[in-house]
Amino acid sequence: MRVQVPPPAHILLFASISKAHLYKFLISKIHLPDVHLNCDAFRILGSSISTMSDEKKQPTVLFVCVHNAGRSQMAAGFMTSLSGGKVRVLSAGSAPKETINPIAIEAMAELGIDIAHEVPKILTTESVQESDVVITMGCGDTCPFFPGKRYEDWVLEDPAGQGIEPVRIIRDEIKRRVTELLAEII
Repeated sequence: MRVQVPPPAHILLFASISKAHLYKFLISKIHLPDVHLNCDAFRILGSSISTMSDEKKQPTVLFVCVHNAGRSQMAAGFMTSLSGGKVRVLSAGSAPKETINPIAIEAMAELGIDIAHEVPKILTTESVQESDVVITMGCGDTCPFFPGKRYEDWVLEDPAGQGIEPVRIIRDEIKRRVTELLAEII
């Protein structure tokens, strides 16, 4: 028995239906082992068939800046704190420093967020692949691109070498953007 699955445009009308529900519906309409789903069905269902669940997947957000010592660490600190564990948070740098910027640590501590024990990490292809959202801050050209990921480049001043007052302004802008992003992804 051959089952014809409508093209993606028709399935997209059911955007509120999870992939798990769509897959269960399709399976209920066909009889194994004579299953012949066309390519569109597999493209829509993707790799989620093997990891299906009715629960919404925890999104992963990667924050990337050049040194992974200021902007990306502050953004990761805010996302971790504000999401309450609903978001998996990663940060990395294209040319990481050895330590976190002490002024960034101070500025975050003023708001009760401790990033002092974080360690700058190198940006890897794997960290981008496992992320749903990739936020770059001044290093967009060095970040690998994978289709299906959400990419944003946040133009923010680098806190390196600046005093506490300018870093507070950068910190507050990062918080505003993280808050907006969080509202969109959870």
